[in-house]
Amino acid sequence: MNASTDQTPIWIGNDHGGYELKLQVVEFLREAKIAVHDAGCHSPEIVRYPYYAAQVAEAILRGEASRGILICSTGIGMSIIANKYHGVRASLCTSTYMGRMTRAHNDSNVLCLGGKITGVFEAIDILQAWLATPYEGGRHDISLGLIREAETALSTCELWKPEDPMILRHGD
Repeated sequence: MNASTDQTPIWIGNDHGGYELKLQVVEFLREAKIAVHDAGCHSPEIVRYPYYAAQVAEAILRGEASRGILICSTGIGMSIIANKYHGVRASLCTSTYMGRMTRAHNDSNVLCLGGKITGVFEAIDILQAWLATPYEGGRHDISLGLIREAETALSTCELWKPEDPMILRHGD
């Protein structure tokens, strides 16, 4: 996704711990002329983050968004629940390098940030790197294929039993 040409808005969700940072991120996106849908929460009142993570993840699955941003106090809880959704690749990033690499190598479609652990300037730098970096494909497609294979197996309550390519087989 090139943030300047994609027509679907970036969906953003947060809990009370991410409220203040969310305000700054939304302002940045709007100033950059990037469409954004604010799924809430809309105050610093205590709420439960899974409700907001679900809204963003489901918007991606419905095709209403190609990317999302989730912010709670640390970003950990948001990333845990978002990654329960088949096809969502949520990445908690605490540095610009992580923001760039999660796009380049993991084709991350949800950026998770910690509103209490990441300052505004660092968060905006991370966001800019995440928005600007294209997925490289190539050798990384193998890993994403394995992730999709695991998601499919695990969503049908099966165990995922990948073959380890590093194990030498006797008799082969």
